[in-house]
Formats: sequence, structure tokens, C-alpha cells
Amino acid sequence: MDVDTARVTRPHTGFPYLDAGRDSGGVLAFAHRGGAHHPDLVGLENTLTAFEHAVGLGYTHLETDVHLTSDGVLLAFHDGVLDRVTTSTGTIADLAYVDLADALIGGREPIPLMADLLEQFPRTCFNIDLKSDAAVPVLAALVERTGAHHRVGIGSFSETRLRDFRRRVSRPVATSYGPLGVSLGRFAPRLLAEMVLRGRGDAFQVPHRLRGATLVTEGFVERAHAAGRPVHVWTVDDPAEMHELLDLGVDGLMTDRTDVLREVLVDRGLWRGTP
Repeated sequence: MDVDTARVTRPHTGFPYLDAGRDSGGVLAFAHRGGAHHPDLVGLENTLTAFEHAVGLGYTHLETDVHLTSDGVLLAFHDGVLDRVTTSTGTIADLAYVDLADALIGGREPIPLMADLLEQFPRTCFNIDLKSDAAVPVLAALVERTGAHHRVGIGSFSETRLRDFRRRVSRPVATSYGPLGVSLGRFAPRLLAEMVLRGRGDAFQVPHRLRGATLVTEGFVERAHAAGRPVHVWTVDDPAEMHELLDLGVDGLMTDRTDVLREVLVDRGLWRGTP
């Protein structure tokens, strides 16, 4: 059954990062790795050029991942190894930052520092996926130092990392649920799920489908909203799938095709980014 997204009552979480656009009925649009599959950005995921491009399109929420070098430098980079997208090889955790001078993404751009991105885009929100245990205290310290608590959202496939991050920050920061929280939120009896999940996350950030099972259904979205939790879905590049999920009332979409998602949201009157 289609949902009238203009009438969806979106959860109020108290986090500016998650509640952006709530009053106007907009949907959060996340530029996944800056818009990794945009035709103008082939091979340039997670680069300064990609993030600048997304901001130029009007995106206010950018998605990235972080890894830590052997000497404690926090990089905005998805893979644990350099091989797939750079001109170099090796494991980031085993390399000092100075050793990455020749590791150019797409043969063109250096790997950006997370600190530099927060400084470069002071009015932009970042969804940051913690990819390693070692990155947790360094990211927490960066958030504390920059006062970015209100404009970052933290995710991870590790419940331990998420718990450790929450413990290390002095003010609440929006975090998503890890795999256990998602499973409970989707499949456990509602009262049990609400009791167990309380205080362990602020948003569900999930794939539409996983291993043949559909995670995001109308019932799941309604259940999450009843518990005061928004639902963000990744990574959606097909316009038909975008429309399907928006009809279910999801609160945000992450995409590599920033051009396609922007067009879909504009057409539906749900675009909350800049013109």
C-alpha cells in the first residue's frame, strides 16, 4: 500500500542531525561517499571533489567511512586496503600517513582527512561509518575538539564500536543501530524490541534487502516511527526503488547517484537541500 509521504509524521529525535527538514516534510538525502557513481565522479569516491560536487547539488548530508593509519591519522576512506581505488597497495592500519603520499584515488586525488572535511564543510552534516576499532577514540576526540556533536551521525557494523563511541563523547551524538539492534527492531516482538533497544541507537540505517530477505517494509517503518526512530536506507541508486521506499514513508535515502535521488525528491516535493 502506498503511503502519502506528504502526510507522514516523521519521528522527532531531538538530534538536529536527524530532525533536519522534519517540519517541512522533507526526506534526508545522503550523498554516499560523495556520490560515488555520479557520471561526473567515476573513480573519485570519498574525495574532496566528490563531496564538493554533492554540496554543489544541494546535499546537506554527506556519507563517508573512517580508518586509522598506524600513526593515528583518521582518514575518510571506505576500504581497509588501498588497492581497489588508489594507485597504491597495502593496508591502511599498517601504514603511516607519510606513506600514503602516493596513494591517489582515481589516480588523481589524495585521501582526505576526516578533520579536513569537517573544516571544509562547516555547515554540512556527515554520516560516518566506523570501520575499525582503532578509529573509535580518535573520531570521538575529533568530535569533541570540533564541537561537531550536532552535525555528525555515527554508524558501524560493530555494536562494540558504537557503544565505545557513545561512552567517549561528552554530549549525545546521533548513532544508528548495529546489526543486533536492526534484527531486534525488525523481527523481535515489539515490546521486547522497544525495551532492549532503548538507549542503544537513534536511527535505523539499513539496506532495503539483505541476503534475499526484505528488511524495509511498511510494517517496519511504522514500527520504527512508533518507537520514535527514523529509517534511512542504503545504498539506493535506482529511481523505481527510491519511489518504492518513499511510498513506504522512509525518512532518508543514501545513494551513489546523487543526480537521480535529487531529481526524484524534487519531483515529489520532498527535496530539502539547497536549490
